[in-house]
Amino acid sequence: MSSQDAKRAIDVAGSAVLLGMLSPLLAAIAAAVRLTSEGPILYPWRVAGQGGRPFTGYKFRTMVPNADALKADLMGRNEMSGPVFKIKGDPRITPIGRILRKFSLDELPQLWSVLKGDMSLVGPRPPLQTEYQHFTERQKSKLAVKPGITCLWQISGRNEIADFDDWVQLDLQYIQHWSLWLDLKILLLTVPAVLRGRGAA
Repeated sequence: MSSQDAKRAIDVAGSAVLLGMLSPLLAAIAAAVRLTSEGPILYPWRVAGQGGRPFTGYKFRTMVPNADALKADLMGRNEMSGPVFKIKGDPRITPIGRILRKFSLDELPQLWSVLKGDMSLVGPRPPLQTEYQHFTERQKSKLAVKPGITCLWQISGRNEIADFDDWVQLDLQYIQHWSLWLDLKILLLTVPAVLRGRGAA
């Protein structure tokens, strides 16, 4: 079995086991989202996958239903240089959404995308399709591999990284030095990062 085949086998087994183990938590989060704010439980996440291939994943909804329409009014507050959008204290985020984001619980439905093969447990984070359209060729190279739920950026103080090219550099570093051992290391370091609540609040 090649290393890539082993990575896929780990993705399938890991995502299937986690979806089963976490099903009570997933149900509880779904109920919390439904009971605390209007709108759907899941947010359709239209992103670019490996090689820029578009696909739709899902997150637990953490924002008001018309969040995408309100984004244009907030562009002047963007704290990330480059083609991606990121601000602290985003006013579109719901109270329960802040908790979910802080501990990255909104990301859990992406395990389904891993099981389907659109994503991996570890890999560069996928950009929105609207953001990918504005990437430079170097920035696009971060999607030479399948995107993942967690990555070097996730465990490297992501809230302190304000230059998108620094984020891309971490992704390219991951691609250049990839191994199953590196994936295992990132997965292990993701656990304390999540428990410390280093997600976007």
